[in-house]
Amino acid sequence: MTQEFDLIVIGGGPGGYVAAIRAAQLGMNVACVEMRGSLGGTCLNVGCIPSKALLNSSEKYEDAKLHFAGHGIKAKVELDLPVMMAHKDKVVIDLTKGIEGLFKKNKVAYIIGKGAIKSPTEVVVNGKETLKTKCILIATGSEVTPLPGVAVDEKRIVSSTGALALDKVPQHLVVVGGGVIGLELGSVWRRLGAKVTVVEYMDRIGGAMDVELAKQFQRILEKQGIEFRLGMKVVEADTRGKSISLSIEPAKGGDKETLPADVVLVAIGRRPYTNGLGLEGLGIKLDERGRVPVDAHYQSAVKGIYAIGDVIAGPMLAHKAEDEGMAVAEILAGQAGHVYYDGIPNVIYTWPEVATVGKTEEELKALGTNYKVGKFPFMANSRGRAVGETDGFVKILADATTDRVLGVHIIGPDAGTLIAEAALALEYGASSEDIARTCHAHPTLNEAVKEAALAVLGRAIHI
Repeated sequence: MTQEFDLIVIGGGPGGYVAAIRAAQLGMNVACVEMRGSLGGTCLNVGCIPSKALLNSSEKYEDAKLHFAGHGIKAKVELDLPVMMAHKDKVVIDLTKGIEGLFKKNKVAYIIGKGAIKSPTEVVVNGKETLKTKCILIATGSEVTPLPGVAVDEKRIVSSTGALALDKVPQHLVVVGGGVIGLELGSVWRRLGAKVTVVEYMDRIGGAMDVELAKQFQRILEKQGIEFRLGMKVVEADTRGKSISLSIEPAKGGDKETLPADVVLVAIGRRPYTNGLGLEGLGIKLDERGRVPVDAHYQSAVKGIYAIGDVIAGPMLAHKAEDEGMAVAEILAGQAGHVYYDGIPNVIYTWPEVATVGKTEEELKALGTNYKVGKFPFMANSRGRAVGETDGFVKILADATTDRVLGVHIIGPDAGTLIAEAALALEYGASSEDIARTCHAHPTLNEAVKEAALAVLGRAIHI
């Protein structure tokens, strides 16, 4: 018997499951088709969540090993990697089951299988069952971008998936790519005892991050023990010996050299996953990066077929997909769903954390925008001193004429939490003076944000 729905979401990741739940809350009859057999997508299963569990566990291990003594705590520390991995796996299982519970609560039909679009009103699951619907939402996420000449086997040459499940600490881990994934997972294994070398094609880490922030970030990571080979590219990997032999050469051309490794992590980015959806037959042409072009309401070139998240333009971030999922559900319900893209924060969960929102100095210069800068170091923050976290700073960029906040860049303790205040400021068009005049509790790390805002105005108190 053919099932009929108001909306079928293909993909149960952060964008897809949020869209399904929100649409159901708005009175729609919704189904979510997910082929993994576990909800939450890459983020929850083999991405954001397990990596954060390992980041936290490895931070605790390193703190106990290196930093407890400075607080008057003596401890004998040894690593139990299987227990650490079991904790990570339990976090993932508990959260995926939690989403299943939310589907039941909101009466979202959860259908396990691979979905393909037969027409704007039909989705076929596993090539057999046909589901009828009024609208279709593509939320299939992304997959690891392969590196030519370096074949991933998830044992010795791994993607982020394999790097989350190594059964022992490698002696030498080479990370190909100096972006979020590479630096986070490189940090995990460095803390647990591996020598870590990052090979990055660009002449700096962090991609399009504010340059001043990137330079400080690299200095801190180098101090922690991570080595960087910038402006270099990996051309091939020889796995015939006991160790892997990577051939690397300057990105701008030059002599090759060999870099040995026990494990290689390929982390050069991700690409949209649209395999098997049948988009070409529907008349949906992907753009040059393999993304689905959509209009301001997330509708594709075919009426009734929508797309969000990693398969459309914009940063590949779980929270961006979630907000788009909420927006498209509300648009389908006749409401005014909206995402303010300049207010989407980005966080790297190393320690210290790096968090940014809005424009960088380089972007403002390119736009010809006249701006002011306010900075405040965590070294001068009382809470930072009290907890022994003094690396980094807060940097606020504001329009020189209107004082409107244009960008905020933080490297320091709990930067991923501190950035929420900045994102709210951008969302509502706040000025640096608005932040400066907001009373911040003392002693907190958040006071560094207030002081940076005061510094924009030339009246910081504690520096």
